[in-house]
Amino acid sequence: MITKLSFLKTTETNPYRNLALEEYLLTDCREGECILYLWQNRSTVVIGRNQNCWKECHIHELENDGGFLARRLSGGGAVYHDLGNLNFTFLARKEDYDVDRQMDVIIRAMDLLGLYAQKTGRNDAVINGRKFSGNAFYRTGPFCYHHGTLLISADTEKMSQYLRVSVEKLQSKGVASVRSRVANLSEFCPQITVPLVSEHMRRAFCEIYSLPAADYDQSRLDTEKLCRLEDKFSSWEWKYGRAISFQHEFSRRFSWGEIQIQLDVSKGVIQQAAVFSDAMDPLLSDTVAHALRRQPYEQPALLGAIRHLPAEIREDIKALILDSV
Repeated sequence: MITKLSFLKTTETNPYRNLALEEYLLTDCREGECILYLWQNRSTVVIGRNQNCWKECHIHELENDGGFLARRLSGGGAVYHDLGNLNFTFLARKEDYDVDRQMDVIIRAMDLLGLYAQKTGRNDAVINGRKFSGNAFYRTGPFCYHHGTLLISADTEKMSQYLRVSVEKLQSKGVASVRSRVANLSEFCPQITVPLVSEHMRRAFCEIYSLPAADYDQSRLDTEKLCRLEDKFSSWEWKYGRAISFQHEFSRRFSWGEIQIQLDVSKGVIQQAAVFSDAMDPLLSDTVAHALRRQPYEQPALLGAIRHLPAEIREDIKALILDSV
């Protein structure tokens, strides 16, 4: 049961430092505690843990303009952050982690601002059918987090400029462009500001959990550990890594997300497999890649290799293999 709320809003805008702090807070969260962490990144494309960065982002254009590419721990798709966007993270132990309750904080904050927002599915919040908040999730051992974006006055032109969004994904959402799908809160409330949203997020946090939220005690922070985590998130290997030489590639979008499989095959055997996906499950890509490695490059062997995948995903990947191999 949650008996303590902690609140932290950082003024740091370096994405690697912010992601490092998020991971630090994840395992620092104590029993009975829920932490709300608010943060902002300057001109950054953040991709999901298992995405192919070259497919999701115009990297050279972004970096030539002084922007950053970052990869997060959670699954899901690529998003654009700037100082017109406020990021939030709810962190709690497994026994206290409640996505519905955490989403209620966002909906209540919008209500306090005079805006009628709704949850759609598991990972979006919308106003008048347009998305202002996308959410993703991560768990390691007993530690969980739920994080996402709140578009307040983000530059949607740059969002479209830097993000590569597949035609299949847009068609699955029934929209013509990423800009037409999303909305800034300023479109519905012109006087809105980031500090105002931050204030109402904290107030809603207290209301939904019926507890006061104390400022997070920053004496709990270990500077050396934070620096090591920042080095990880800013490293070439973490941001761009996992490229392989491949001879076979196939991809498809399903209801749970898009998957792209690259296979390095020598003498009829898969030597390496790289799997990229915007699925919400952060472990899916590694699980599929591990199943395919060292398998003969033939349908019966590959179908047997994926037999332990969850049924709803296994059937889709089976269809992809049957059509592609």
